[in-house]
Amino acid sequence: MDKDIAIKVNNVSKIYNLYDSNKDRALGMLGFRRGVKYREHHALKDVSFEVNKGDCVGIIGTNGAGKSTMLKIITGVLSPTSGSVDIDGRISALLELGAGFNSLYTGIENIYLNGTMIGFSKEEIDSRLDDILEFADIGDFVYQPVKTYSSGMFVRLAFAVAINIDPEILIVDEALSVGDAFFQNKCFKKFEDFKNRGKTILFVSHDLSSIERYCSKAILLDHGINVGEGTPGETINRYKKLMSGMSVKDLKAQEEGTYVPGGASAENASAGSNESEKKWKDSFQINPKLDEYGIMDAKITDFAIMDEQGNLSATLIKGYKFHIKYKVEFFEDVQDPIFTYTFKTLKGQDVTGTNTMYENTGVGLAKKGDVFVIDFEQEMFLQGGDYLLSISCTSFVNGELTVHDRMYDVLLINVVSNKNTVGFYDMNSKVSVEKINS
Repeated sequence: MDKDIAIKVNNVSKIYNLYDSNKDRALGMLGFRRGVKYREHHALKDVSFEVNKGDCVGIIGTNGAGKSTMLKIITGVLSPTSGSVDIDGRISALLELGAGFNSLYTGIENIYLNGTMIGFSKEEIDSRLDDILEFADIGDFVYQPVKTYSSGMFVRLAFAVAINIDPEILIVDEALSVGDAFFQNKCFKKFEDFKNRGKTILFVSHDLSSIERYCSKAILLDHGINVGEGTPGETINRYKKLMSGMSVKDLKAQEEGTYVPGGASAENASAGSNESEKKWKDSFQINPKLDEYGIMDAKITDFAIMDEQGNLSATLIKGYKFHIKYKVEFFEDVQDPIFTYTFKTLKGQDVTGTNTMYENTGVGLAKKGDVFVIDFEQEMFLQGGDYLLSISCTSFVNGELTVHDRMYDVLLINVVSNKNTVGFYDMNSKVSVEKINS
């Protein structure tokens, strides 16, 4: 293996046998195959990639894409069905909350247990103990059994051990989502320190802002397949297209210049296409607990979020234009309908929004049978994170607000940012600092 490569994954596949009954499972574990009913699940399919020394590489993908399975194979927790992994360097891994911890042991005892498992002597752990305790910052709880810890304390100690034993390769699987914002900031500062010291970091995260901000490369997995790798921006764009309903086949055809909308490649495209029949909303994961109400004499029949390139996507890049679009069909005459949208935090706090009344774009009388397409175009300057979108059609009847159709929290929007400021909104400041003393 090249001396500049820290991790090399060679055509790795992982197949699980899913049995129809406990009896079949028991027989399968004993090695019997005849008469045993099972089906194969391919968690990984012929995956290959390389991680250079000193790189910070992220792996992204939907749930079930094979991300965690890949990390477990790299760290030796699982064995591949086929293929191999070559490692050059000592690995420290934080794969899941409390992995490698004994719940009956105290925090101190688990520090020594984990350090010994990684290959450190007692003297080496002794020399790092103060740094571990300072980083974890859980006080006297370190002398209590870890079964008494909160999830936040658990992850603080686990991460403090993983990152302060000075590994050459650090592997993290989404564990930081448990810590509070201050602890996550502390961890990512440690990431920066690791990068500056030439360490290698490989981590899985659903936080695309972290991937964009900290990684030099990102890898996209989908249903066990390596869809592609490249800069974080390139990989996130691929991910957005998959999330909007594009298949892996069509994605690759688009990158090769042979893609034709409707799912056909250039060489076998047919003249007809039912693409126009597909609704925008079919490309999104709609809130299963959607709260929709109103007198329903007008109805929101379709809706979408579109990114700066016109792709249907609930993942938006901070600093770029995007569109909120929806269609409203009227079943009765409505005078001066008002079309609205609002972004809220996951805790329900209104962040921003507007409507056609505020924007002075009224339509007058909407007659029975009319269909309107509402298009809000704006630039995204919310901080990176998750937000909930609500849309509605309302009006004032005899001075009273009337709700014709309102959809609360219809879609979850993820904003990707490589720079956040204080609060919810980035003022897009231009800063200059001038030294005037000699």
